[in-house]
Amino acid sequence: MSLIKFNNDFFPSNWDNFFDNDWFGNPGKFQMGTKVPAVNILDNDDEYTVEMAAPGMKKEDFKIDLDNNLLAISVEKNYENTEEDKNGNYTRREFGYDSFRRVFALPESANEDEIKASYNNGILNIVVPKKEEAKPKPPRKIEIA
Repeated sequence: MSLIKFNNDFFPSNWDNFFDNDWFGNPGKFQMGTKVPAVNILDNDDEYTVEMAAPGMKKEDFKIDLDNNLLAISVEKNYENTEEDKNGNYTRREFGYDSFRRVFALPESANEDEIKASYNNGILNIVVPKKEEAKPKPPRKIEIA
C-alpha cells in the first residue's frame, strides 16, 4: 500500500506538482512556509458572519482592524523552545515565526459600528450586523384606493 501518489510520466508529474503548489496566495494552502486559515462567510437577513479556523491560537494573538470599509485579520506569533545543559550551553534550540493576514472589503450594507468578535475552540467568529435599511422587509398587502 502506498500513501504517495506516483505518476510514471516524469514531465507531467513535475508540471502538475508545480501548479499544485499554491505560491499565489489562495486561502487554506501553504505559501512559502505559512498556512493561511480558511474562512467561511455566512450571509443571513440580519448579519454577516466570518468564521476562521485557527486552532492553537489565543485570542490575544489576533489583531482585527477596520479601515475604510476594509476588515483586516492578522496574526504574528513568535515561539522558541530551548534546552540547555548545566553550563547554560544550548543542546537544542528551536525557534520560529508564524504570521498571516486576511483582508475583506465590507459591503455598503454593513454596520461597521456594531462589529463583534469572539474566539472559542479554535474558531474566530466575527459578526458584522447589517444596517436597518439593508435588512429585508416583511411582505405586506397594499390596499387599492
